[in-house]
This record gives sequence, C-alpha cells and structure tokens, in this order.
Amino acid sequence: AQSGDFPHLLVYGPSGAGKKTRIIATLKELYGPGVEKIKIDARVFQTSSNRKLEFNIVSSIYHLELTPSDVGTYDRVVVQELLKEIAQTQQVDQSAKQRFKVVVINEADHLTRDAQAALRRTMEKYSPNMRLILLANTTANIIAPIRSRTLLVRVPAPSEDDICQVLKLAGKKEGWNDCPGLNKRLAKESGRNLRRALLMFEAVHAQNEKVSDNTPIPPPDWEALISVVADEIMAERSPARILQVRARLYDLLTHCIPPTTILKNKDGKRMSMLCQFFEINADKILLLFRKLYSTLKLL
Repeated sequence: AQSGDFPHLLVYGPSGAGKKTRIIATLKELYGPGVEKIKIDARVFQTSSNRKLEFNIVSSIYHLELTPSDVGTYDRVVVQELLKEIAQTQQVDQSAKQRFKVVVINEADHLTRDAQAALRRTMEKYSPNMRLILLANTTANIIAPIRSRTLLVRVPAPSEDDICQVLKLAGKKEGWNDCPGLNKRLAKESGRNLRRALLMFEAVHAQNEKVSDNTPIPPPDWEALISVVADEIMAERSPARILQVRARLYDLLTHCIPPTTILKNKDGKRMSMLCQFFEINADKILLLFRKLYSTLKLL
C-alpha cells in the first residue's frame, strides 16, 4: 500500500479468519480514515430479457463493496455494467493518495464462469483507474486467468490460543471478568472462527449476569433449529413431517442462512446420532453380521 504499486488482490481463507478486517486495514492505509464514511445505494440493472435486478452497493468516495453472487446467474450483468461505469470515472477526491478506485468483490468463488470471464476482461482494460480486491473461501472455483492476474493472499484460520487472546482483550475493553476456561471452550466450540467466537462471547455475557469458566455456551438460534430439524427427520418419516421440516428449512433460508451451511450442520448432527446408535447397539449389530455371515457360508 505504501509503495504506490498496488496490484489486484485475491484474498482467500476460511470464514472468520479475518479477511475483511485485513482489507479494511489495507484501504485505510491507501486512503486514510475516509474509507469508513460509507453509504448503501440501491441500484437497478436490466438484463437482456428486460428483467430488472435490484442490487445493494456499499461505497465510500474511495471504494465500493459488492456481492454480485446475490443476483444468482445474472451476476455477469452486474459485473459488466457496474465495473465498466466505475472504471470510466475519475477519482472524486483530487487530494487522494491514490488515483484509482478500489472495488471489493465478496464471495468471488461463487461467481459464475461468465461473470469471471467478464471480470477478467475488465481487469485488463481498466486497470489504470481501478483495482480489484476479490474475497473468497477457496481458489478452487476461481478461473486460472483471474488467479494469474492477481496477487494471492492466503489468510489462515487463527489458532485457538490466538482466539483466547482476542477474547481476553475484548473482555478487558468491555470491563468483563477474565475467564480463561470459558475462553478456551469458546475457542474450541467456534471451530477456529474468530467472528463466531466473538459473537458467542457476547451472547454468553448478554444472557448471564455472572460469568464463570463453567458458564454454558448457548448455540446460535439457527444452529439450534437445524438440530431440531435433524431430530425430526430421524424420529419420523411421513408426509406430515416432510411439510413440517420444509417449513423450518424455508424459515432458515429466509433468514439468510446459506443452504450449504444448513446441509453441513444437518449432516454433522445426523452422523453424530448415527455414531451414537452404533455405540449403543454394537453387540446387536455384531451378532446380526455373524448370523448373516453364517447364512452366506451355507449358501
């Protein structure tokens, strides 16, 4: 940022590792505190079939932040029109340290191939007036031409010790008692996701007047609902139960819980229930296999 030769960036790593935090710090280094003065604009784009797409953009006078994957398969329209418009305009602040604008694209690994191809052409044509910062969980779904035109920055998940230190610092700023045992449990429960650890840390203190190392950690509401869905699926298989489960899943989707997250948590819950079943009925299952083996030998 200080050298003046700022490339396109592809920042990738697991969720909650601190990718967005590092990007904000980089933007502050590039432009100063003005990047924090943001606004949200609603833009309307029109497709070739005359369908109108409403799209929200977070922006300051120095940068823009957008998530084209929100419009699904029409993300190419947003990428083409919006980035072309941005690239053809000059920097508003004539006293800015940098003459280019920065566009931060969230969930770049969820973009369609057409949108990524349009993004590649934009990077080549308008690089003097614009720099792109792409955020992704993995580079596997990013096409090779984009990877070759960006500087790849991997952000690893923080260790449990690092998360404990952050929680200790956050608690100190809030004036809360330091509970090392609770911090360790939060770090382990979060799966090395710092954002999740901080949210659970806040929830524990919001729901309990006195917090100790043994204070229970409440699960997020959406995670508790997924557990209920998994229990209902395993308990009964009927048309009425399907309708009930569908309503719960629809409720999760309307609250912006990604389908992949729902399936991942539901499958994890189901696997733990399956393991518990095998553990309880191990002797019966072993006896069944022995009888089956004996029957096959007779045949």
